[in-house]
Amino acid sequence: MNRNLAAWLFLAPALTLLAVFSFWPVAFGSLLAFTDYSLIRETHWVGLDNFRYIFDNEMFVTGLKNSLLFLLMVPFVQIGALSLAVLVNNKLPGIRYFRAAFYVPVVTTVSVVGIMWGFMFHEQGTLNYVLQTLQLINAPVGWLSNDTIALFAIMFVTLWRGLGWYMVMYLAALQAVPADMQEAAILDGANRWQRFWKITVPMLRPTIMVCSILSVLAALKAYQEVDVLTQGGPMNSTFTGLYYAYDQGLKHLKLPRALAASFVVSIFCVGIALLCLRWIKPKHR
Repeated sequence: MNRNLAAWLFLAPALTLLAVFSFWPVAFGSLLAFTDYSLIRETHWVGLDNFRYIFDNEMFVTGLKNSLLFLLMVPFVQIGALSLAVLVNNKLPGIRYFRAAFYVPVVTTVSVVGIMWGFMFHEQGTLNYVLQTLQLINAPVGWLSNDTIALFAIMFVTLWRGLGWYMVMYLAALQAVPADMQEAAILDGANRWQRFWKITVPMLRPTIMVCSILSVLAALKAYQEVDVLTQGGPMNSTFTGLYYAYDQGLKHLKLPRALAASFVVSIFCVGIALLCLRWIKPKHR
């Protein structure tokens, strides 16, 4: 049997599932964004009317700005995850438990995370109690009720949940760095810092690219943490682009507007991912 044909036959089941449950829904949903689709009446083509509506809507514009603001956490996630990976890559007492502790948030459901951080962020919660005990604040802070800081509190939770996932990816990449290159650098007199920047980081560029793109996409698609912690409040200050789509589609049954909002967020995701590919493109070795 032809090798190419054999490869396509092995891929066929997965490609079929992707076509039915991913590619077709995305294509059909994108098409419906240009209509007045409804479950109970005839559908008509309306062109860009849905897009004009959402861009004239202050809630969507705020949500899109907040989605872009979420990108601020990407460097912190990547630097933190890489630092943790370097730390747990050492043979230290109890390091396995340390790795597991940072990976637990990744496998914890969002509802549990929301309940836990809801208690933590409450005005009479743990965080305010600790800060007041340390005399860092004089009065309780409304982490989720203050429209100025609520979004940043949610960003912190998202960062906390993502660190373990990217840490594991960086750890796998670190353990794949050839030991002989490190040994040769040591023989040449390179210190630990020089070996990290001249050998480790260049070898990690493909992983850095993948992790950066994944974290950018996760930031732009932020929705779950918003839903379980604030439901877009207070005063719509924590609305994101994707949460606006959920609000319009499932709460108000305005499906075309929801699809238009999702389409716009998808365009931003693709555009920023392409920029990441351009800036962090691995060099040929």
